[in-house]
Amino acid sequence: MITLYHHPFCPHSRFVRLVLAEFGIQPELIEEKTWERRREFLLLSPEGATPLMVEPEGFAVCGANVIAEYLDELFGEELGEARLMPLDPPSRAETRRLMAWFNQKFFDEVSSWLVNEKIYKRFRSPAKGGGGPDMDAIRAARANVRYHLRYIGHLIRGRNWLAGERLSFADFAAAAHLSCVDFLGDAPWTEDETAKSWYARIKSRPAFRALLAETLPGLTPSPAYANLDF
Repeated sequence: MITLYHHPFCPHSRFVRLVLAEFGIQPELIEEKTWERRREFLLLSPEGATPLMVEPEGFAVCGANVIAEYLDELFGEELGEARLMPLDPPSRAETRRLMAWFNQKFFDEVSSWLVNEKIYKRFRSPAKGGGGPDMDAIRAARANVRYHLRYIGHLIRGRNWLAGERLSFADFAAAAHLSCVDFLGDAPWTEDETAKSWYARIKSRPAFRALLAETLPGLTPSPAYANLDF
């Protein structure tokens, strides 16, 4: 069985969980609090970041985009039309561009700030960066997410899915980050109805069910979070 070291609200971990679920793979999930810097985890993942996927024979694969491409190389061909990495070079390039957009740019500008300030800080000691949320960082993330929703809407107005006519890794990368924002109640869905309709489509997929069931002690998800007709 594949083992996935993750945090329930790490957006990159959520991306890999969605991809695995879409592929019909149920991994053993091990929650990792990366700020604890566990020696056993660092021996597997020198960068000390989630997600980390470990094959049954012990081979470790680090990083969301790397894991996605690795899974595509293993299982993509047998998925046929359901493959999440397109076959033609231009579509593959666009899928990779958007994976990077959400797993890097969106993370740097939105989800990393919201998750860190509203979730991770609750569980860290002051010596490891815990404490009260930085409201300036939260306000900046809330402003930035509006721009990203408008960009999603712009893409979908000309395409069926984010990278083209077929569902791809790009859609799951975007949805994984937005799912964290949505849980925290910071997704302004009135900003762009096209983006909202796209998200409703993807969060209705069976792969999303486990994420929509996630809970966090002391923090109630937004009313829209698990509502498929939000």
